[in-house]
Amino acid sequence: MTAVLLCFLLAGPVLLVAGSPVYDANNETVPLVLWHGMGDSCCNPLSMGAIKKMIEEEISGIYVLSLMIGKNVIQDTENGFFMDVNEQVSMVCSQLAQDPKLKGGYNAMGFSQGGQFLRAVAQRCPSPPMKTLISVGGQHQGVYGLPRCPGESSHICDMIRKALNNGAYTDLVQKHLVQAQYWHDPFNDDLYKKHSLFLADINQERAVNETYRKNLQLLEKFVMVKFLQDTVVDPVDTEWFGFLKMGQAKETETLQESVLYKEDRLGLAAMDKAGKLAFLATKGDHLQFTREWFNANLLPYLH
Repeated sequence: MTAVLLCFLLAGPVLLVAGSPVYDANNETVPLVLWHGMGDSCCNPLSMGAIKKMIEEEISGIYVLSLMIGKNVIQDTENGFFMDVNEQVSMVCSQLAQDPKLKGGYNAMGFSQGGQFLRAVAQRCPSPPMKTLISVGGQHQGVYGLPRCPGESSHICDMIRKALNNGAYTDLVQKHLVQAQYWHDPFNDDLYKKHSLFLADINQERAVNETYRKNLQLLEKFVMVKFLQDTVVDPVDTEWFGFLKMGQAKETETLQESVLYKEDRLGLAAMDKAGKLAFLATKGDHLQFTREWFNANLLPYLH
């Protein structure tokens, strides 16, 4: 099964330019934690391995930790589909707390679903402190659709799509399917709020957890990247924390138009007013960007 769980194809544009270091660390570089997306792994040389190498080339002396969820790359890839997200977040929190290189704080960059998973880390585990969170195509209000899957994972996606359509909020599917835990059905808002094990919790849908609200606002910057020709994430507005209006599946609303923002249930309105939110957009499909774009738009947040 794992042979067909191929990564998002980042390698092509990322590896085009070698380049020399843009920033000199001088022992003041902030460490960086990476969390990969669905169907990928921590260390694939064509994706996250290439990203890690590129950043190390651009920022001299930086410590980059690319998270492995499991004991090996195979487990890491499979866990992106089948391991309870809350367990994954707990595992990562423990790993970060035990890493002496991170005790002074770190920046975090999540790719696709890794974006909302790292936000959960920021909300639940303030020590060591996360300074800047960069979400690259993350789905912060979840998804309502699985139009296309990465690499050659199509038959697995067919299985996932069927499970989501037949019972995304059943205990069995919620517990054993990662994508169900951020499935957000606008036609069944009550079911979502009651049974979503992960997203409804971190988005304060059931009650306001003041600790989550306080911890997220400790971020110096929360950067969200949207891919304008995205064929994987539906709706693409979720990459900027927007989503579909409830009760239908055509009209969308922005973060600023949402109840979450208007009631400031998560502190995002306060962060926005304080200039802590950044909304970036780039042409291209899901997770497709050039090294030049990365260096110009994301690298400045890492030094």
